[in-house]
Amino acid sequence: MSIAVLAAGVAISAQDKYTVQVPNGLAFSEFRGYEDWPVIAISENEGLIAVIVGNPAMIGAYKEGVPGNGKPFPDGAKMAKIHWTPKKQEAYPGQPSVPGMQHDVDFMVKDSKRFADSGGWGWGAFDYDAASDMFKPSTAASKPPQENDAKCGFACHTVVQNRDYVFTEYGKR
Repeated sequence: MSIAVLAAGVAISAQDKYTVQVPNGLAFSEFRGYEDWPVIAISENEGLIAVIVGNPAMIGAYKEGVPGNGKPFPDGAKMAKIHWTPKKQEAYPGQPSVPGMQHDVDFMVKDSKRFADSGGWGWGAFDYDAASDMFKPSTAASKPPQENDAKCGFACHTVVQNRDYVFTEYGKR
């Protein structure tokens, strides 16, 4: 679904981000509401800052000690990692960077049946284009380069197979 806006007599269609999906079916719509999920952690990587958020199943598993207790995350656990290009805080010079323009959003979902051949996880990476206010599946041309199917994170995440393929630490609160 898209929303049409009439500007100077020309219809402009805005993307409904929930219609975008990567090959093999992983869709943005599977993460509806991620914008309001609780924070798992923050990170910085390759010049971008990020917040990693989780749905209730993911947060509950972390609170029970997963993956440090040797148990896997449950099916239905979901994470979103939202990346921004950092900018300096203008109101208080000299302070740390804050989120600037959104760069992309990455998703992970645990579904051991659907993604049995990728450690039970499905991945999706979506680049954001601020000029058009639209998302599209990341590709090998993206920065950083990404495969663009539901297994796009598997090769990278195999180094943390003993953590159920999850890099992110849940900080003590």
